[in-house]
Amino acid sequence: MKKEKQRQYDIAYLKMAHEWSQLSYCNRRKVGALIVKDKMIISDGYNGTPTGFENICEDEEGYTKWYVLHAEANAILKVASSTQSAKGSTLYITMSPCQQCSKLIHQAGISRLVYHEAYKDDSGLKFLQKAGVDITHLETLE
Repeated sequence: MKKEKQRQYDIAYLKMAHEWSQLSYCNRRKVGALIVKDKMIISDGYNGTPTGFENICEDEEGYTKWYVLHAEANAILKVASSTQSAKGSTLYITMSPCQQCSKLIHQAGISRLVYHEAYKDDSGLKFLQKAGVDITHLETLE
C-alpha cells in the first residue's frame, strides 16, 4: 500500500512541476522542478534567464542562450538562499537532468529524483545512479 501511495504523491508533484514549467518564457522547451521534503514543497523553479535579464531564452537562430538557467538549478539556488536544506529531499522534474545539473543535484544532497520525460543525453542520470540517488521515471501521469 505504501508504494502505491508514494506513486500517487509522485504523480501529483510531477503534475505540479508541469504546471510550474508553464511559467517559463522559453519557447524551445519549458521545464519545471519542485524540491519536496517531508511532503512539503521547499523550493520550485523553471528554466529561464537570470534575474535582471530579458525574458527571452533563445537567440536569433532559435538556440537557447548559454546563460539560461535550468529548472533544477533555479530550484536548488532558491533553496540555497533560504533557511531550508535540500539534504534528503526529492526533486520532481519534468525532464531528466543534464550533466551540469546532475552535479548540482548530488551536491545539494537530494536523495531522490522523479522525472517525466527523458533528456536526449542520459549521462546526468547515469552520474546520479552512480552517486546513489534513487531515480524514478514516470512516463504517464495517470
